[in-house]
Amino acid sequence: MAMSSLRSVLRHDLPASLVVFLIAIPLSLGIAAASGAPLFAGLLAAVVGGIVAGAISGAPLQVSGPAAGLTVIVAGTVLEFGWAGTVAIVAMAGAVQIGLGLSRLGRAALALSPAVVHGMLAGIGIVIVIGQVHVVLGGAALSSPLDNLRELPGQVLGHHDGSVAIGALTVAVLVLWPRLVKVSLLPAALIAVVAATVTATVAGLDLPRVALSEAPLTRMVLPRWPDAPVAEVLVAVVTIALVASVESLLSAVAVDKLHDGPRANLNRELVAQGTANLVSGALGGLPVTGVIVRSSANVAAGARTRVSTVLHGVWVAVFVLLFTDVIELIPLSALAAVLVVVGVRLVDLAHLRTFARHRELPVYLVTAGGVVFVDLMVGVALGIAVALVLTVYRLARCDVRCTGPGPGAGTGRWLVTVTGTLAFVTAGRLTRELGTVPPGQTVDVELRLDYLDHGAYEAIEDWRQTYERDGGAVRVHELHHGWLHRAVAGRLGDGKSTHVPRFLASWSQWQAAQTGQAGQAGRAGHADSAMANGIDEFQRSVAPLVRPHLADLAAKGQQPQQLFITCADSRVVPNLITASGPGDLFCVRNIGNIVPPHGAGDHSVGAAVEYAVDVLGVATITVCGHSGCGAVRALMAASAAEDAALGRWLRHAGAAGALPDTDCEKQHCLANIRRQLDHLRTYPSVERALAADRLRLVGMYFDLAEARVDVLDDGVVQSRS
Repeated sequence: MAMSSLRSVLRHDLPASLVVFLIAIPLSLGIAAASGAPLFAGLLAAVVGGIVAGAISGAPLQVSGPAAGLTVIVAGTVLEFGWAGTVAIVAMAGAVQIGLGLSRLGRAALALSPAVVHGMLAGIGIVIVIGQVHVVLGGAALSSPLDNLRELPGQVLGHHDGSVAIGALTVAVLVLWPRLVKVSLLPAALIAVVAATVTATVAGLDLPRVALSEAPLTRMVLPRWPDAPVAEVLVAVVTIALVASVESLLSAVAVDKLHDGPRANLNRELVAQGTANLVSGALGGLPVTGVIVRSSANVAAGARTRVSTVLHGVWVAVFVLLFTDVIELIPLSALAAVLVVVGVRLVDLAHLRTFARHRELPVYLVTAGGVVFVDLMVGVALGIAVALVLTVYRLARCDVRCTGPGPGAGTGRWLVTVTGTLAFVTAGRLTRELGTVPPGQTVDVELRLDYLDHGAYEAIEDWRQTYERDGGAVRVHELHHGWLHRAVAGRLGDGKSTHVPRFLASWSQWQAAQTGQAGQAGRAGHADSAMANGIDEFQRSVAPLVRPHLADLAAKGQQPQQLFITCADSRVVPNLITASGPGDLFCVRNIGNIVPPHGAGDHSVGAAVEYAVDVLGVATITVCGHSGCGAVRALMAASAAEDAALGRWLRHAGAAGALPDTDCEKQHCLANIRRQLDHLRTYPSVERALAADRLRLVGMYFDLAEARVDVLDDGVVQSRS
């Protein structure tokens, strides 16, 4: 190991490993007690998780060990198969995880809805709380959550001993310590258990305490094939493998968000978790998962490499072997109180708000309720089923709105707007809504669809034909995708639509798509109607969307950040190539994007420059040229008559001697842009703003054929393609 690496380990990873070790001891004991497993099995799992999983982990800063999320599953497995059978199942689950990782299915586990995952954890948290509260109150947790709930009132009203006081002290320290003390080397769980243990020992309280054998290594329970049907064993194996995998992978993804180091390799992480479970089960330990509480503490304590995770496992092993007597002083009610707080924190109110905002709260609640009132696998299955039902509902959902000229207005224009996914299951509702339009009207049907199937298309077409036979007029407009045009052409089964959105298509293309008369919109006799159609489209589709923004601009006045000087060429659309909108650009357009020098006799461009700099206070002036510019070609060929308006205007572009000695049109365009930037510097207002460092001059070249923008910043061309 290089000296610098050793210094980094001693400075960062060693202290972090001590923090994680101090957190792992009480949590591992508490999880083992709540699972109905030997307490030593929890400590053994912490050692294996730290050393084995940490050494080969795909997420180096993730800490692995026994997790509260598996408590309910393990407790049920112990009751059904016994402890020796349970550790055999844990080892087999590890083999399944290794197979999943080698099959590169790590990402597949993340396809499960977050609402289901967090609902499952919330249900587990509730089960832990209602079980461990009995222990805090001096009793014992029963075998099922429903039994624990039924007996809880009697436990609360019954006679209690010192267990309640010790449990209350532990909870108080867990809650208050992080708020009062910000020292990361003293984790709240450790301080709470130490305080409870010292109090119980000094007071001489006769309480149930941790019981470990004098030689724990000689008392390890080795795995034995469960005396049960193979099908039941396999269900338990798959359950532990899947839940442990999902929890570990979600934790790894969450840990990635906490640091700037290498990202997690999820397939390798699955192999690491599987190997740790195989070893833990073979030695008689609890199942292992990646755990977010210890992992986040590891990152917060400054860990840089996997050495911290491995060392924490070493410290646990040393502590168990050398300080067994100290561990046996810990009251079980203190460990139960730690688990109560952990369980409460699994029910995260932030998740409730998030899922309510995204309309996924039913999935969360059904999953949690199923875990509490039935069992974990049923709860997860119910959550997945609800998630699928909601997905199908949303996919088949559409919004249909009919608006008309109002009551008593007689014949007029009606607008029917259909938004969302239009499938055969909603065709009946669509037909009912269309049936509310009175006969003999002019109806605009506007489709804003994500998808249109054949059944829905036929419903629209049948209604249109019937309505027009009865004397009405129907025009169908489609935004976004060309679903209707594809249906007419019999291409609904094709891939993605090639329909060009209105804001990208040319005026004539859009008119042709609306009327089916390609090329007619630009001809004499059709221009007026084409313009009218465009205005109608704006009023119908665009105005409602931009009205609030334009109203705000109208009230506050314009505050553009940029003066944009470009050519009058119809193919150059400033707002399109700069992805800007109303109020962003103060534009000047002329032939050749020319800026006459100050005092050259043209006042139009000069007035705009002075107004933009002195009144509007723009921060940038951009001169934008483009490929295929007619003005530049005229300058190159010297073809404009000097006594014509164009010739007189092009004289402002610059002296003929300034033209580059090349036939490359792009170089002439770039030279023209640089000359106009030089002309801008002749304006006193620009000169003052540049001197005050509150203005920047930028050149821009737009390649029409490539749809590529090059920026000339300080004379250097920088591609933005």
